[in-house]
Amino acid sequence: MKGWMGKVLRVDLTTGSIKDEILDPRVAKDYIGGRGLGIYYLNKEVNPKCDPLSPENMLIMMTGPLTGTGAPTGARYMVMTKSPLTGAVTCSNSGGMMPRDMKRAGYDGIIFKGKAEKPVFLWINNGKAELKDAGHIWGKTVPETTDLLLAETDSKARVACIGPAGERKVLFASIMNEKHRAAGRSGVGAVMGSKNLKALVLSGNGKIELADPDGFKSFNQSIVNQYLSDAKKTPVGLTINGTAGVVAVTQEKGILPTKNWQQGEFEGWENIQGATLTDKYLVKNQGCFGCPIKCGRITKVHEPGFEGEGEGPEYETVYAMGSNCMIDNLAAITKANYLCNELGLDTITMGATVACAMELVDRGYLSEDEIGRSLKWGDGEALVELTRLTAYREGFGDKLANGSYRLAESYGHPELAMVSKKQEFPGYEPRGAKAMGLAYATSPIGGSHMRGDPAYFEIFGTTFSMDPLSTEGKAAPTKSVQDLSAIVDAAGLCIFFGARMLAEKNSTMAPKGMLQYLNTATQADYTLEELIQAAERITNAERMFIVNAGFDRKDDTLPDRLTKVPMPSGPAKDEVCDLDTMLDDYYEIQGWDENGVPEKETLERLGLSHL
Repeated sequence: MKGWMGKVLRVDLTTGSIKDEILDPRVAKDYIGGRGLGIYYLNKEVNPKCDPLSPENMLIMMTGPLTGTGAPTGARYMVMTKSPLTGAVTCSNSGGMMPRDMKRAGYDGIIFKGKAEKPVFLWINNGKAELKDAGHIWGKTVPETTDLLLAETDSKARVACIGPAGERKVLFASIMNEKHRAAGRSGVGAVMGSKNLKALVLSGNGKIELADPDGFKSFNQSIVNQYLSDAKKTPVGLTINGTAGVVAVTQEKGILPTKNWQQGEFEGWENIQGATLTDKYLVKNQGCFGCPIKCGRITKVHEPGFEGEGEGPEYETVYAMGSNCMIDNLAAITKANYLCNELGLDTITMGATVACAMELVDRGYLSEDEIGRSLKWGDGEALVELTRLTAYREGFGDKLANGSYRLAESYGHPELAMVSKKQEFPGYEPRGAKAMGLAYATSPIGGSHMRGDPAYFEIFGTTFSMDPLSTEGKAAPTKSVQDLSAIVDAAGLCIFFGARMLAEKNSTMAPKGMLQYLNTATQADYTLEELIQAAERITNAERMFIVNAGFDRKDDTLPDRLTKVPMPSGPAKDEVCDLDTMLDDYYEIQGWDENGVPEKETLERLGLSHL
């Protein structure tokens, strides 16, 4: 096989057995890699109704055929499992250098099953794998764990690990690689912790062979040259101010979620925007392997009480911990972000859960006595303290550790949790960006923009432009961007580059650039129709996993606040998200019935009749 390494590592934590498994070339072509292979193995081997934190669940780490090849942003891997936060499938994605080195170590992916009797870590050195005792690092933070394991194994190795939050099974615990990069969403770190698996350490210098090295190199150079030419004409905002630069855009369009999604504009937005982060705290840009964008921010904060240094915050963190909590103290937001990275927490759910708690207090449903401190809108010190307590499940942090839905439900007001399928939303208000609402509701992992982001056409006009306030004609492009996301995730690239450079600039978002990359890297010889069908296969396989877990139309929802309460001010004033109108069209285009279950003909066309 070319592009793919052709091997998957199987690790049975219960028995301690480790073995190589040959990757079936037919399966590789049908599911591409990454997210696709992850859902293939989950459907094949995991009961969708299992307890996510039981040994029965599997934890799958999978790269794509373009990971590590030198394709721009070819540095991603996916973590696939059944989520303890949502009960649905999840596919949490991260970059850095570690995904490349997983392939150089000889593997397309690693599948963990069972549960170790005591804490362990997996050490892979150029294809030789062994489980080693992790008792001495259990309880350590992410930076401590990383440094200790590099000293113990190889200083040039890569580490992916959980922090105290994963060990304590916080339902939105993340898996961190290289200290600052996060597979952050849906509680993948809790699943890792439930298996007594503290870390993965790997080192490899193997070669990733390509099917057509000269053709790949030539096409790759043409894409890079085009990107650099475009960037000279119009400097890329992600390079200048990172993703936090999006604050200015969402504020201008009135879709910056504020005060637990009660409004779409934040008076203190200038204090937390990307330009402010650049001016006050930026040390340097940081990029993943092979990335020309370099949207990562290495930052340092000196303000008393919030001192620290690390990477971030990203836009989603700034919205969730900033405007959503009415906090305009960028030092506090950045410090809370550092804590999430060090302790292993998803910043989106962490911030959104604090915002939900603030509203519960504001409405008199939750007393500050129970919290153990005051909790008012705009309190940056409370955000930092509660982030730490959540990671360790100490005091009120034990309730926050279950996410906003379970928190609000425990006080009799689940309507105050801004979630779909119990997962908190990223920072684009659907009352002012209607397709975003459709994408949030239909995402297989719950509230997410990374499984298909209509902001590219509704807000940024990257591929084409549509009126964000209209519901008409939104189903087809939403499906299209979800298919594009599936291909990008499966191939091992970053969506920032995939959407910008590799999708044809029209309403179909046809992945023609991705097609040429895959066909020069692999021997799959995809046609465009086969590649799009592979995307549909992935999204429908994920849909069948959650259907078999008990999900249907009733779960493809948004909170009443977004569908029934008009936006109070700004460009989207008086708007609501008319979800049901779009949902019927979306199901029809997907080939699903009125309850959101894929039709028999759809499954047969995609080779999924067995699900």
